[in-house]
Amino acid sequence: MSEERMRRWRMVLGGEAAEPTGAALTGVDAKMDGALEALYGARGAGRGGRGAGLGASAPQVARWLGDIRTLFPSTVVQLMQKDAVERLDLTRLLLEPEMLEAVEPDVHLVGTLLSLNQVMPERARESARAVVRTVVRRLEERLAQRTRSAVDGALDRSARRRRPRRASEIDWNRTIRANLPHYVPSRRTVVPERIIGYGHRRRAVERDIVLCVDQSGSMASSLVYAGVFGAVLASMPSLRTSLVVFDTSVVDLTDRLHDPVDLLFGSRLGGGTDINRALAYCERLITRPKETVLILISDLYEGGARAEMLRRAAAVTAAGTQVVALTALSDEGTPAFDHGNAAALAALGVPAFACTPDAFPDLMAAAIEGRDLTEWAERTAPHR
Repeated sequence: MSEERMRRWRMVLGGEAAEPTGAALTGVDAKMDGALEALYGARGAGRGGRGAGLGASAPQVARWLGDIRTLFPSTVVQLMQKDAVERLDLTRLLLEPEMLEAVEPDVHLVGTLLSLNQVMPERARESARAVVRTVVRRLEERLAQRTRSAVDGALDRSARRRRPRRASEIDWNRTIRANLPHYVPSRRTVVPERIIGYGHRRRAVERDIVLCVDQSGSMASSLVYAGVFGAVLASMPSLRTSLVVFDTSVVDLTDRLHDPVDLLFGSRLGGGTDINRALAYCERLITRPKETVLILISDLYEGGARAEMLRRAAAVTAAGTQVVALTALSDEGTPAFDHGNAAALAALGVPAFACTPDAFPDLMAAAIEGRDLTEWAERTAPHR
Protein backbone atom coordinates (compact mmCIF):
# COMPACT_ATOMS: atom_id res chain seq x y z
CA MET A 1 0.00 0.00 0.00
CA SER A 2 1.33 3.43 -0.91
CA GLU A 3 2.36 5.91 1.75
CA GLU A 4 -0.43 8.28 0.69
CA ARG A 5 -3.10 5.56 0.96
CA MET A 6 -1.75 4.57 4.39
CA ARG A 7 -1.92 8.22 5.50
CA ARG A 8 -5.55 8.44 4.40
CA TRP A 9 -6.47 5.24 6.23
CA ARG A 10 -4.77 6.64 9.32
CA MET A 11 -6.91 9.78 9.09
CA VAL A 12 -10.10 7.80 8.53
CA LEU A 13 -9.62 5.34 11.39
CA GLY A 14 -8.20 7.68 14.04
CA GLY A 15 -7.26 6.85 17.61
CA GLU A 16 -6.44 3.30 18.68
CA ALA A 17 -8.08 1.83 15.61
CA ALA A 18 -5.39 3.49 13.49
CA GLU A 19 -2.40 1.99 15.35
CA PRO A 20 -2.06 -1.09 13.07
CA THR A 21 -1.38 1.22 10.12
CA GLY A 22 1.90 2.31 11.66
CA ALA A 23 1.49 5.70 10.00
CA ALA A 24 2.51 8.81 11.90
CA LEU A 25 0.82 12.14 11.34
CA THR A 26 2.59 15.48 11.49
CA GLY A 27 1.84 19.13 10.90
CA VAL A 28 -1.65 19.99 9.67
CA ASP A 29 -2.63 16.30 9.43
CA ALA A 30 -1.93 15.85 13.13
CA LYS A 31 -3.98 18.95 14.01
CA MET A 32 -6.91 17.77 11.86
CA ASP A 33 -6.75 14.33 13.45
CA GLY A 34 -6.72 15.84 16.92
CA ALA A 35 -9.76 18.03 16.16
CA LEU A 36 -11.69 15.04 14.82
CA GLU A 37 -10.64 12.84 17.74
CA ALA A 38 -11.77 15.48 20.24
CA LEU A 39 -15.30 15.38 18.84
CA TYR A 40 -15.81 11.88 17.50
CA GLY A 41 -13.35 9.72 19.40
CA ALA A 42 -12.35 6.69 17.33
CA ARG A 43 -13.87 7.19 13.90
CA GLY A 44 -15.12 3.60 13.84
CA ALA A 45 -17.37 4.26 16.86
CA GLY A 46 -19.93 6.05 14.66
CA ARG A 47 -22.17 8.91 15.69
CA GLY A 48 -22.88 7.34 19.05
CA GLY A 49 -19.17 7.32 19.99
CA ARG A 50 -17.88 9.33 22.95
CA GLY A 51 -15.88 12.47 22.34
CA ALA A 52 -12.34 11.93 23.58
CA GLY A 53 -10.96 15.30 24.54
CA LEU A 54 -13.50 18.06 23.80
CA GLY A 55 -14.48 19.18 27.28
CA ALA A 56 -17.60 21.07 28.20
CA SER A 57 -15.91 24.31 29.24
CA ALA A 58 -16.57 27.37 27.11
CA PRO A 59 -12.89 28.38 26.64
CA GLN A 60 -11.87 24.87 25.55
CA VAL A 61 -14.77 24.50 23.11
CA ALA A 62 -14.21 28.04 21.78
CA ARG A 63 -10.56 27.17 21.06
CA TRP A 64 -11.67 23.99 19.27
CA LEU A 65 -14.19 25.94 17.19
CA GLY A 66 -11.48 28.39 16.20
CA ASP A 67 -9.12 25.54 15.28
CA ILE A 68 -11.55 23.73 12.99
CA ARG A 69 -12.29 26.95 11.11
CA THR A 70 -8.62 27.10 10.10
CA LEU A 71 -8.29 23.38 9.33
CA PHE A 72 -11.42 22.45 7.35
CA PRO A 73 -13.63 23.90 4.57
CA SER A 74 -16.65 25.88 5.80
CA THR A 75 -19.10 23.13 4.80
CA VAL A 76 -17.19 20.62 6.96
CA VAL A 77 -16.98 23.13 9.81
CA GLN A 78 -20.75 23.59 9.74
CA LEU A 79 -21.31 19.83 9.94
CA MET A 80 -18.83 19.45 12.82
CA GLN A 81 -20.47 22.32 14.71
CA LYS A 82 -23.87 20.72 14.27
CA ASP A 83 -22.54 17.37 15.50
CA ALA A 84 -20.84 19.03 18.48
CA VAL A 85 -24.09 20.69 19.55
CA GLU A 86 -26.02 17.40 19.24
CA ARG A 87 -23.41 15.00 20.68
CA LEU A 88 -22.07 17.10 23.54
CA ASP A 89 -25.18 19.15 24.35
CA LEU A 90 -23.46 22.48 23.82
CA THR A 91 -26.62 24.58 23.65
CA ARG A 92 -25.89 26.00 27.08
CA LEU A 93 -22.41 27.07 25.99
CA LEU A 94 -23.85 28.85 22.95
CA LEU A 95 -25.20 31.42 25.39
CA GLU A 96 -21.61 32.54 26.03
CA PRO A 97 -20.45 35.50 23.87
CA GLU A 98 -16.94 34.01 23.41
CA MET A 99 -18.52 30.89 21.94
CA LEU A 100 -20.63 32.85 19.47
CA GLU A 101 -17.59 34.77 18.31
CA ALA A 102 -15.77 31.50 17.54
CA VAL A 103 -18.44 29.71 15.50
CA GLU A 104 -18.88 29.57 11.72
CA PRO A 105 -22.28 31.21 11.02
CA ASP A 106 -24.71 28.92 9.16
CA VAL A 107 -28.44 28.24 8.90
CA HIS A 108 -28.41 25.35 11.40
CA LEU A 109 -26.67 27.49 14.00
CA VAL A 110 -29.21 30.29 13.49
CA GLY A 111 -32.00 27.78 14.12
CA THR A 112 -30.34 26.72 17.38
CA LEU A 113 -29.88 30.33 18.49
CA LEU A 114 -33.51 31.16 17.72
CA SER A 115 -34.63 28.20 19.84
CA LEU A 116 -32.60 29.69 22.72
CA ASN A 117 -33.95 33.20 22.19
CA GLN A 118 -36.25 33.19 25.20
CA VAL A 119 -33.51 32.15 27.66
CA MET A 120 -30.59 34.06 26.14
CA PRO A 121 -28.92 36.50 28.58
CA GLU A 122 -28.60 40.08 27.41
CA ARG A 123 -24.78 39.90 27.22
CA ALA A 124 -25.03 37.13 24.61
CA ARG A 125 -27.90 38.62 22.62
CA GLU A 126 -25.85 41.07 20.55
CA SER A 127 -23.33 38.35 19.67
CA ALA A 128 -26.21 36.10 18.62
CA ARG A 129 -27.71 38.86 16.49
CA ALA A 130 -24.35 39.33 14.78
CA VAL A 131 -24.30 35.63 13.85
CA VAL A 132 -27.85 35.79 12.51
CA ARG A 133 -27.11 39.04 10.64
CA THR A 134 -24.13 37.42 8.88
CA VAL A 135 -26.20 34.42 7.75
CA VAL A 136 -29.09 36.62 6.59
CA ARG A 137 -26.74 38.82 4.57
CA ARG A 138 -25.20 35.78 2.85
CA LEU A 139 -28.62 34.36 2.01
CA GLU A 140 -29.81 37.70 0.62
CA GLU A 141 -26.72 37.94 -1.59
CA ARG A 142 -27.41 34.44 -2.88
CA LEU A 143 -31.17 34.61 -3.36
CA ALA A 144 -32.53 38.17 -3.53
CA GLN A 145 -31.77 39.11 -7.14
CA ARG A 146 -32.95 35.76 -8.49
CA THR A 147 -36.20 36.11 -6.58
CA ARG A 148 -36.89 39.63 -7.83
CA SER A 149 -36.09 38.67 -11.44
CA ALA A 150 -38.30 35.57 -11.34
CA VAL A 151 -41.25 37.42 -9.81
CA ASP A 152 -40.98 40.43 -12.13
CA GLY A 153 -40.80 38.12 -15.14
CA ALA A 154 -43.85 36.20 -13.97
CA LEU A 155 -45.86 39.39 -13.49
CA ASP A 156 -44.93 40.57 -17.01
CA ARG A 157 -45.87 37.24 -18.58
CA SER A 158 -49.11 37.10 -16.63
CA ALA A 159 -50.09 40.57 -17.87
CA ARG A 160 -49.32 39.76 -21.52
CA ARG A 161 -51.42 36.62 -21.48
CA ARG A 162 -54.58 38.63 -20.95
CA ARG A 163 -56.48 38.60 -24.24
CA PRO A 164 -56.59 42.10 -25.82
CA ARG A 165 -60.08 43.42 -26.55
CA ARG A 166 -59.15 46.15 -29.05
CA ALA A 167 -56.69 46.35 -31.95
CA SER A 168 -54.76 49.07 -30.13
CA GLU A 169 -54.04 46.60 -27.30
CA ILE A 170 -52.42 44.01 -29.60
CA ASP A 171 -48.63 43.71 -29.55
CA TRP A 172 -48.30 42.95 -33.26
CA ASN A 173 -44.57 42.16 -33.23
CA ARG A 174 -44.91 39.55 -30.49
CA THR A 175 -48.12 38.18 -32.01
CA ILE A 176 -46.49 37.66 -35.42
CA ARG A 177 -43.38 36.03 -33.94
CA ALA A 178 -45.50 33.70 -31.80
CA ASN A 179 -47.58 32.62 -34.81
CA LEU A 180 -44.87 32.19 -37.47
CA PRO A 181 -45.33 28.39 -37.36
CA HIS A 182 -48.85 29.02 -38.67
CA TYR A 183 -47.77 30.77 -41.88
CA VAL A 184 -49.95 29.69 -44.83
CA PRO A 185 -47.91 29.87 -48.08
CA SER A 186 -50.95 29.72 -50.37
CA ARG A 187 -52.35 32.83 -48.69
CA ARG A 188 -48.95 34.40 -48.03
CA THR A 189 -50.03 35.32 -44.55
CA VAL A 190 -49.87 34.21 -40.92
CA VAL A 191 -53.06 32.80 -39.40
CA PRO A 192 -52.81 33.81 -35.73
CA GLU A 193 -53.87 31.21 -33.21
CA ARG A 194 -52.75 33.29 -30.22
CA ILE A 195 -53.13 37.05 -29.81
CA ILE A 196 -50.63 38.74 -27.48
CA GLY A 197 -51.47 42.04 -25.90
CA TYR A 198 -49.26 44.73 -24.46
CA GLY A 199 -48.55 44.30 -20.77
CA HIS A 200 -50.98 46.32 -18.71
CA ARG A 201 -49.50 49.24 -16.89
CA ARG A 202 -48.27 48.07 -13.52
CA ARG A 203 -50.60 48.84 -10.69
CA ALA A 204 -49.18 49.69 -7.27
CA VAL A 205 -49.87 46.14 -6.07
CA GLU A 206 -50.42 43.28 -8.50
CA ARG A 207 -50.34 40.29 -6.15
CA ASP A 208 -50.83 39.62 -2.47
CA ILE A 209 -48.41 37.09 -0.96
CA VAL A 210 -49.11 35.44 2.40
CA LEU A 211 -46.34 33.35 3.97
CA CYS A 212 -47.71 31.20 6.80
CA VAL A 213 -44.78 29.58 8.59
CA ASP A 214 -44.74 26.79 11.17
CA GLN A 215 -42.32 27.69 13.99
CA SER A 216 -42.25 24.29 15.67
CA GLY A 217 -38.72 23.11 16.45
CA SER A 218 -38.38 20.85 13.40
CA MET A 219 -38.98 23.78 11.03
CA ALA A 220 -36.01 25.90 12.15
CA SER A 221 -34.16 26.06 8.82
CA SER A 222 -37.40 26.62 6.91
CA LEU A 223 -38.24 29.54 9.18
CA VAL A 224 -34.86 31.16 8.53
CA TYR A 225 -35.25 30.91 4.75
CA ALA A 226 -38.88 32.06 4.91
CA GLY A 227 -37.83 35.15 6.84
CA VAL A 228 -35.24 36.06 4.21
CA PHE A 229 -37.59 35.44 1.28
CA GLY A 230 -40.35 37.35 3.04
CA ALA A 231 -38.11 40.39 3.40
CA VAL A 232 -37.10 40.21 -0.29
CA LEU A 233 -40.72 39.92 -1.48
CA ALA A 234 -41.81 42.74 0.84
CA SER A 235 -39.24 45.03 -0.83
CA MET A 236 -41.05 44.71 -4.19
CA PRO A 237 -43.72 47.40 -4.73
CA SER A 238 -45.70 45.12 -7.08
CA LEU A 239 -46.38 42.76 -4.17
CA ARG A 240 -48.13 43.11 -0.84
CA THR A 241 -46.45 40.56 1.41
CA SER A 242 -47.56 39.30 4.81
CA LEU A 243 -45.67 36.87 7.06
CA VAL A 244 -47.37 34.94 9.82
CA VAL A 245 -45.69 32.44 12.16
CA PHE A 246 -47.53 29.93 14.30
CA ASP A 247 -47.29 27.10 16.79
CA THR A 248 -50.39 26.75 18.98
CA SER A 249 -50.75 30.53 18.72
CA VAL A 250 -50.41 32.88 15.76
CA VAL A 251 -48.12 35.92 15.49
CA ASP A 252 -48.21 38.38 12.58
CA LEU A 253 -44.65 39.58 11.89
CA THR A 254 -45.48 41.58 8.77
CA ASP A 255 -44.40 44.83 10.40
CA ARG A 256 -40.88 43.39 10.83
CA LEU A 257 -40.33 42.37 7.21
CA HIS A 258 -38.09 45.40 6.65
CA ASP A 259 -35.52 43.79 8.99
CA PRO A 260 -35.25 39.99 8.66
CA VAL A 261 -32.94 39.75 11.69
CA ASP A 262 -35.50 41.48 13.88
CA LEU A 263 -38.20 39.31 12.31
CA LEU A 264 -36.38 36.07 13.13
CA PHE A 265 -35.82 37.14 16.72
CA GLY A 266 -39.54 37.89 16.89
CA SER A 267 -40.29 34.21 16.26
CA ARG A 268 -40.35 31.56 18.96
CA LEU A 269 -39.14 28.13 17.89
CA GLY A 270 -40.63 25.13 19.66
CA GLY A 271 -44.05 24.18 20.91
CA GLY A 272 -47.00 22.53 19.20
CA THR A 273 -48.74 23.11 15.90
CA ASP A 274 -52.23 24.47 15.14
CA ILE A 275 -52.45 24.86 11.37
CA ASN A 276 -56.20 25.42 11.48
CA ARG A 277 -55.82 28.47 13.71
CA ALA A 278 -53.08 29.84 11.44
CA LEU A 279 -55.21 29.40 8.31
CA ALA A 280 -58.14 31.07 10.05
CA TYR A 281 -55.96 34.13 10.65
CA CYS A 282 -54.62 34.10 7.08
CA GLU A 283 -58.18 33.99 5.73
CA ARG A 284 -58.73 37.42 7.24
CA LEU A 285 -55.69 38.76 5.37
CA ILE A 286 -57.04 37.66 1.98
CA THR A 287 -59.07 40.48 0.47
CA ARG A 288 -58.45 39.64 -3.22
CA PRO A 289 -58.58 35.83 -3.45
CA LYS A 290 -57.84 35.56 -7.17
CA GLU A 291 -54.82 37.85 -6.84
CA THR A 292 -53.40 36.08 -3.77
CA VAL A 293 -50.78 33.36 -3.30
CA LEU A 294 -50.77 31.64 0.09
CA ILE A 295 -47.64 29.62 0.95
CA LEU A 296 -48.10 27.35 3.97
CA ILE A 297 -44.69 26.17 5.21
CA SER A 298 -45.20 23.32 7.66
CA ASP A 299 -44.45 19.65 8.25
CA LEU A 300 -48.27 19.32 8.45
CA TYR A 301 -48.35 17.51 11.81
CA GLU A 302 -51.61 19.09 12.93
CA GLY A 303 -52.21 19.39 16.66
CA GLY A 304 -55.48 21.28 16.25
CA ALA A 305 -58.75 20.47 14.49
CA ARG A 306 -57.70 18.46 11.42
CA ALA A 307 -61.12 18.29 9.77
CA GLU A 308 -61.61 22.04 10.22
CA MET A 309 -58.12 22.69 8.85
CA LEU A 310 -58.90 20.74 5.67
CA ARG A 311 -62.28 22.43 5.30
CA ARG A 312 -60.66 25.83 5.64
CA ALA A 313 -57.95 24.99 3.09
CA ALA A 314 -60.63 23.84 0.65
CA ALA A 315 -62.63 27.06 1.12
CA VAL A 316 -59.60 29.31 0.52
CA THR A 317 -58.72 27.36 -2.63
CA ALA A 318 -62.30 27.37 -3.91
CA ALA A 319 -62.38 31.17 -3.57
CA GLY A 320 -59.58 31.41 -6.14
CA THR A 321 -56.47 31.75 -3.99
CA GLN A 322 -53.40 29.85 -5.20
CA VAL A 323 -52.43 27.76 -2.15
CA VAL A 324 -49.36 25.55 -1.83
CA ALA A 325 -48.05 23.64 1.19
CA LEU A 326 -44.28 23.33 1.51
CA THR A 327 -43.32 20.51 3.85
CA ALA A 328 -39.86 22.08 4.05
CA LEU A 329 -38.02 25.08 2.64
CA SER A 330 -34.44 23.96 3.13
CA ASP A 331 -31.43 22.11 1.73
CA GLU A 332 -31.62 19.30 4.29
CA GLY A 333 -32.86 16.51 2.03
CA THR A 334 -36.11 14.57 2.30
CA PRO A 335 -38.05 15.99 5.26
CA ALA A 336 -40.28 14.25 7.80
CA PHE A 337 -43.91 15.31 7.39
CA ASP A 338 -47.47 14.04 7.81
CA HIS A 339 -48.08 12.13 4.59
CA GLY A 340 -51.78 11.70 5.37
CA ASN A 341 -52.40 15.41 5.64
CA ALA A 342 -50.25 16.09 2.57
CA ALA A 343 -52.36 13.66 0.54
CA ALA A 344 -55.61 15.11 1.90
CA LEU A 345 -54.54 18.64 0.94
CA ALA A 346 -53.46 17.49 -2.51
CA ALA A 347 -56.91 15.97 -3.04
CA LEU A 348 -58.36 19.41 -2.30
CA GLY A 349 -56.17 21.09 -4.92
CA VAL A 350 -53.42 22.18 -2.52
CA PRO A 351 -50.16 20.60 -3.72
CA ALA A 352 -47.79 19.59 -0.90
CA PHE A 353 -44.08 19.06 -1.46
CA ALA A 354 -40.67 20.14 -0.19
CA CYS A 355 -38.68 22.85 -1.94
CA THR A 356 -35.07 23.98 -1.78
CA PRO A 357 -34.29 27.69 -1.36
CA ASP A 358 -32.70 27.78 -4.82
CA ALA A 359 -35.95 26.51 -6.40
CA PHE A 360 -38.23 28.85 -4.43
CA PRO A 361 -37.96 31.85 -6.83
CA ASP A 362 -39.17 29.65 -9.70
CA LEU A 363 -41.95 28.31 -7.50
CA MET A 364 -43.13 31.86 -6.80
CA ALA A 365 -43.07 32.63 -10.53
CA ALA A 366 -45.12 29.52 -11.30
CA ALA A 367 -47.66 30.39 -8.59
CA ILE A 368 -48.03 33.99 -9.80
CA GLU A 369 -48.59 32.79 -13.36
CA GLY A 370 -51.22 30.33 -12.16
CA ARG A 371 -49.39 27.28 -13.46
CA ASP A 372 -50.09 23.74 -12.24
CA LEU A 373 -47.86 23.54 -9.17
CA THR A 374 -48.19 19.77 -8.84
CA GLU A 375 -46.77 19.41 -12.33
CA TRP A 376 -44.10 22.00 -11.51
CA ALA A 377 -43.07 20.05 -8.41
CA GLU A 378 -42.86 16.75 -10.25
CA ARG A 379 -40.64 18.34 -12.86
CA THR A 380 -38.60 20.71 -10.72
CA ALA A 381 -38.65 20.17 -6.98
CA PRO A 382 -35.61 18.11 -5.90
CA HIS A 383 -37.46 16.21 -3.17
CA ARG A 384 -41.08 15.63 -2.26
